[in-house]
Amino acid sequence: MARGRLRIYLGAAPGVGKTYAMLGEAHRRAARGTDVVVALVEDHGRARTAELVTGLETVPRRTVEHRGARFTEMDLDAVLARRPDVALVDELAHTNVPGSRHAKRWEDVEALLAAGIDVVSTVNIQHLESLGDVVEGITGVRQRETVPDETVRRADQIELVDMSPEALRRRLAHGNVYPPDRVDAALSHYFRPGNLTALRELALLWTADRVDEYLQRYRTEQGIAATWPARERIVVGLTGGPEGGTLIRRAARIAARGSGSELLAVHIVRPEGPAAPAAPGELAAQRRLVEELGGSYHAVLAEDVPAGLLDFARGVNATQVVVGTSRRRAWRSLLYPGVGATVIRESGDVDVHVVTHEHAARGRPGLPGRLPVKLGRLRTVAGWLLGCLGPVLLTLLLLALGPGVGLPTAVLLFLTLTVGAALAGGVFPAIASALVGSALLNYYFAPPTHTFTITDRANILALGVFVGVGIAVASVVDLAARRSQQAARSRAEAETLAFLAGSALRGQDGPEDLLERVRETFQMESVALLERPGDRGSWQTRAAVGHRPAARPEDATVDVPVGDRLALVLTGRVLPAGDRRMLGAFAAQAVAVLERQRLAEEAAEARRLADSNRIRTALLAAVSHDLRTPLAGIKAAVTSLRSEDVAWSPEDEAELLAGIEEGADRLNQLINNLLDMSRLQTGSVTPLQRDVDLDEVVPLALVGVPAGAVRLDVAEDLPLVRADSGLLERVVANLVENAVKYSPPDLPVTVRADALRLPGGDRVELRVVDRGPGVPEEARERIFAPFQRHGDAPRGNGVGLGLAVARGFAEAMGGSLTAEDTPGGGLTMVVSLAAAARTAREPTPSTS
Repeated sequence: MARGRLRIYLGAAPGVGKTYAMLGEAHRRAARGTDVVVALVEDHGRARTAELVTGLETVPRRTVEHRGARFTEMDLDAVLARRPDVALVDELAHTNVPGSRHAKRWEDVEALLAAGIDVVSTVNIQHLESLGDVVEGITGVRQRETVPDETVRRADQIELVDMSPEALRRRLAHGNVYPPDRVDAALSHYFRPGNLTALRELALLWTADRVDEYLQRYRTEQGIAATWPARERIVVGLTGGPEGGTLIRRAARIAARGSGSELLAVHIVRPEGPAAPAAPGELAAQRRLVEELGGSYHAVLAEDVPAGLLDFARGVNATQVVVGTSRRRAWRSLLYPGVGATVIRESGDVDVHVVTHEHAARGRPGLPGRLPVKLGRLRTVAGWLLGCLGPVLLTLLLLALGPGVGLPTAVLLFLTLTVGAALAGGVFPAIASALVGSALLNYYFAPPTHTFTITDRANILALGVFVGVGIAVASVVDLAARRSQQAARSRAEAETLAFLAGSALRGQDGPEDLLERVRETFQMESVALLERPGDRGSWQTRAAVGHRPAARPEDATVDVPVGDRLALVLTGRVLPAGDRRMLGAFAAQAVAVLERQRLAEEAAEARRLADSNRIRTALLAAVSHDLRTPLAGIKAAVTSLRSEDVAWSPEDEAELLAGIEEGADRLNQLINNLLDMSRLQTGSVTPLQRDVDLDEVVPLALVGVPAGAVRLDVAEDLPLVRADSGLLERVVANLVENAVKYSPPDLPVTVRADALRLPGGDRVELRVVDRGPGVPEEARERIFAPFQRHGDAPRGNGVGLGLAVARGFAEAMGGSLTAEDTPGGGLTMVVSLAAAARTAREPTPSTS
């Protein structure tokens, strides 16, 4: 079954007439005999739209109940059963009521199209998925109902329903779009002239892009290679050289002359390597510049640079190409005309702009015209010996064998020798072997012998073929060697770049690690990353490795600038151009690592400031409520006692004094916790570590706890612990107070201690066990955060610092504080401390 065709009427805003245009199309098709039904049309109370529905067959809607309300939706099953030729489905981005077959109306349309039914639908530009953020930025309204761009893009026909903002506002004012009570609000908010103009531009540009897609598809299907200048597209060719910025800005000015022009930058990469040294840092900067100017950047692989550039230009239907004046010396143009001249000659109907720049005709610094083949000294010497002395020795051997050796046999033997010289020493020893061998063959084996005269034309041909084959074989062997070397170099570069990419993705290596990798890879003495605040500021070292790194680019052996403010400098040996290209990739990565480090520092500082701000906010809340509450109680009790018009009984006075004492204790505890938290935040807690006996410290922490609320279970033979007795007492007191607060009155809190033998050293665990409601596993870490209360703890129960202070003091003493489930229900706080090395049990002075 053939898939149905989709036609969409696209509008910039509600009220431009999309539904009206769709219904008009339906009447035209019905008049031609097409079976058209209205699957769903929303007239929104507009009389003229409702009139157009008259005369068209309408499929009844189905009713859906949701949350006690009744809604109507398109009856997809009924439309499929009816199987019309064309179905009208309004508002493609609509969200269906829960309980429908599909969540979105565009999914219903997909089902109709799959059934072979043609669909005509409508949608506004603001409902496209990719434009949601843009539309929100323009109108301030986030569209909740969206449709994927691909659904609209796959439509067989898209027709733009356009209307000027002024005309649409007039329609709105006349009541043709919304009821009168909504007109004023709509005109002053969503339908402002600026909003409508921007939305109209979005619709026009999006539709223009779709038209361009259709044009490209048609040109491809018809095999049309000629440029159709329907839209100005400017392609700028980049080599990665310093002139790239000039070319990009010039091309952008050309593109700016025409509305709707498109700028495309392309860098041609040859399979065996770049045609010219291209620094990754330069290309990255040029790519950013292209994107800032509204263009797009492309990298294309091509054997021939001019042909690749023109093929790309014709492939995107470009009308103009911008290239730079060649940096090659003038004399080299005699041997090769250059990319610019070749592009001009082969451009055809594409206009070419040749832009001059300050680097023109100055040569390409560090350009290796031919990659030298490094075969090693031994192979080179062997090749020259074989190429120069080999023919002589072979001649002596053949002469010793007598006159039976003819010229053909001698030619084959000399050719074998030439091939051996090529395999051993490369192209030049092989050429020497061919030339020396041809002279010896002519003199000793070509009649008449012992003279350089050749009487037989066949012998002339044989010697000529020998020289040609020898040189050809030498060239092939040399080319294979160079290709092998290039492949090895490319493999090494690929491995290095893979390392850089992996390092960037992992985000584990710092600047020093990367610089050490650079030093090891290129075998340099030192590597440094320099930065300066401005174009003329003094250089500062951000990271450095090695012996005596350079402090300025002028002092370095190799200097790789990265923009105007950063430079990667190396001291040691001079590097070839190929290595400099790799250094550019390292430099770009170093900048990324440096930027990531800065972002991490800024994020850490932002988190620190956020924590400080949160603590200050919570502190203000504590001061405003938790500290004022006991103060208010103390104030009320004192005022009552001082009142002269009331005669208080001794019992009443005792109760008021007890309230004052209780409030003062609470106030003292809150202030102590706040001060302790402040000390922990500033890192000013310095514990005095000594051997401490838990049997002496824990009872002191239970002073003031109601009798019977705590059951102590600390064995007398426990080893001493390394701790600050004063801090440990505060830890236990806070944990016991918290446990008593949440534990039922009839179930006492248990405090017990156990000794553990672990591979890392003996430890002592102090456990505070309660039978309260417990804490879920996912919330156990949050209860140790400052100013946190778990569950529905009332505001009067402290400021939420007890556990935070306890953990901070425990960690300051080298221990830990964690929370566990109590078997049978409740929460157990576990304080783990290192056991003392000695076992003598001596009283330990307390440190406050």
